[in-house]
Amino acid sequence: MEVEEGDEGSGGGRRDDTVEISSENSGPARSRSEDEFDGEGEGDEDGEGEKGKKKKRKKYHRHTAEQIREMEALFKESPHPDEKQRQQLSKQLGLAPRQVKFWFQNRRTQIKAIQERHENSLLKSEMEKLRDENKAMRETIKKSCCPNCGSATSSRDPTMTTEEQQLRIENARLKAEVEKLRAVIGKYPPGTGSPSSSCSAGNDHENRSSLEFYTGIFGLEKSRIMEIVNQAMEELKKMATAGEPLWIRSVETGREILNYDEYMREFSVENSGNGRPKRSIEASRETGVVFVDLPRLVQSFMDVNQWKEMFPCTISKAATVDIICNGEGPNRNGAVQLMFAELQMLTPMVPTREVYFVRFCKQLSADQWAIVDVSIDKVEDNIDASLVKCRKRPSGCIIEDKSNGHCKVIWVEHLECQKSTVHTMYRQIVNSGLAFGAKHWIATLQLQCERLVFFMATNVPTKDSSGVATLAGRKSILKLAQRMTWSFCRALGASSFNSWTKVSSKTGDDIRVASRKNLNDPGEPQGVILCAVSSVWLPVAPHVIFDFLRDEARRSEWDIMLSGGPVQSIANLAKGQDRGNAVTIQTMKSKDNSMWVVQDTCTNAYESMVVYAPVDIPGMQSVMTGCDSSSIAILPSGFSILPDGVESRPLVITSRPEEKSTEGGSLLTIAFQVLTNTSPTAKLTMESVESVNTLVSCTLQNIKTSLQCEDG
Repeated sequence: MEVEEGDEGSGGGRRDDTVEISSENSGPARSRSEDEFDGEGEGDEDGEGEKGKKKKRKKYHRHTAEQIREMEALFKESPHPDEKQRQQLSKQLGLAPRQVKFWFQNRRTQIKAIQERHENSLLKSEMEKLRDENKAMRETIKKSCCPNCGSATSSRDPTMTTEEQQLRIENARLKAEVEKLRAVIGKYPPGTGSPSSSCSAGNDHENRSSLEFYTGIFGLEKSRIMEIVNQAMEELKKMATAGEPLWIRSVETGREILNYDEYMREFSVENSGNGRPKRSIEASRETGVVFVDLPRLVQSFMDVNQWKEMFPCTISKAATVDIICNGEGPNRNGAVQLMFAELQMLTPMVPTREVYFVRFCKQLSADQWAIVDVSIDKVEDNIDASLVKCRKRPSGCIIEDKSNGHCKVIWVEHLECQKSTVHTMYRQIVNSGLAFGAKHWIATLQLQCERLVFFMATNVPTKDSSGVATLAGRKSILKLAQRMTWSFCRALGASSFNSWTKVSSKTGDDIRVASRKNLNDPGEPQGVILCAVSSVWLPVAPHVIFDFLRDEARRSEWDIMLSGGPVQSIANLAKGQDRGNAVTIQTMKSKDNSMWVVQDTCTNAYESMVVYAPVDIPGMQSVMTGCDSSSIAILPSGFSILPDGVESRPLVITSRPEEKSTEGGSLLTIAFQVLTNTSPTAKLTMESVESVNTLVSCTLQNIKTSLQCEDG
């Protein structure tokens, strides 16, 4: 049954998003939309045979727009409502509980299908891009000349080392992308959907043994995988608790350094090359206390969506590829699952890291759990050879319940990465292991858990919630700010979500731009969106830049969109103990009119962010009273501030003179997002690119001037 053009109920989605849903009892798969109801299974409570079939055909139901709106609202909050919620909603909407149940099943299935098609289209576009790059490189090599004789060199000439090496790398990537696409298409032939797309078979897919899957695809017995993860768990426990000589504390920096020779002796690690690793090793350990109860924290690691939400700055993509063992109890003790993650920094200048690993969750004692990740060679090799850029040696965390809603977390991050060229600015912070190390993960975890505590709090002091009268209003604003910051993190990384083009500016700044078209996401403006990003090193301590950029009294010093009038804060909501972790609503005058801006500021031991976006004033006023904020279209811009990774650098600007010799500089990334045309079919113009280019350059210059660190 096809969905008619213009019908309600897709949550803003396009009409062609119908889904194939199969059932063990319902015969051939049928095409259904989320706004149709299907009686799952043959017959009916009141009849059987032909009578039942006739009654079944009558059970297709077209929901009203109001019913769909209410169900969509609940779906956004809870995609898997419990029986009580379904009963309550069915009474409210005048529907049978089974109708509500199957609407939610079909909606979940449609979302899965859309995500799978989106991933497939991403693969295709990446493959086309690689093919074009490959072709361009071939042309370059053909045209290149020998520096000695001036004659054209053959692509087979052994003296052409750099170009040939680059071409071979590109060829390998292209081949791997093709193989990955073939694997996806081969596993899910057109029209069949994924194995988990069936509403009726979804649970069966999750609960089935993966033994056949792993033996057939990876050539690994399930027993061998369990052996590997148990060995990894033992290694993690030792790595988390051992002192010297395995871990040695640096006299200069105070950071712990892994004694690699001792590591190889302790864990009998085999390595070629006279005992030295073939690839660079990054190992780090950090301990911290987080404001979260143990069951919730364990769940956050085992649910891939919660895991992504917990680390939005670091994880650009993640997926549970398959479940090897479900585990037992509510915390899934003993669960083992194969996962994929794409890790990023908040700049397009550092390539993402793609890693496949098996995650194992285990209860160690009454108040202690462990989560261990480890890459398995054959799994990676068979899934996608191009993605073996980064492997996890046994990594993860030991979580100890300290009561009163606190947990002590010992985090070990141990990576083996292919050596690659990193931009000079980021070389120190990446090569030192800070960028993707344990300190970063722990700092982010502490910040997110603290945000959650402040979000759920009911006894918020007035000083921490000024300008908003109700708890419902406070929650709505904090939700909007969280969505805004997630969107910002997604927009400025090197993930394949974004296709960056380097452009030159008159001031010499290195600016990268990417455009995208928003067709139907109500969370941001519809049309053509242009994002421009630039990263610079500044001889200024990170906290100085952060305090400057979040200070509303100094905003006019850098924000060229202001007409010079005062910026006033009409609401200020704390979301952490540090006063730098807050959401504010500011009113200001631009060159054309007055506007409201939502600003989210975050800071932890590793990084800081200032993210902001103009908002519709009537819409924002309704959010402040507690109305749902998900329909507020928002397009964030802002700043990411990192330490430069240099442990000590003399003569940098700091607000504390006594620390002048101990603080390093900062890596500042600035990102602007602009709606260039409200029509999604419009073409991007050079005028738009030049305009946003100027916006970035002028803002950077204003910041340098105010912080007294102009070039030269």
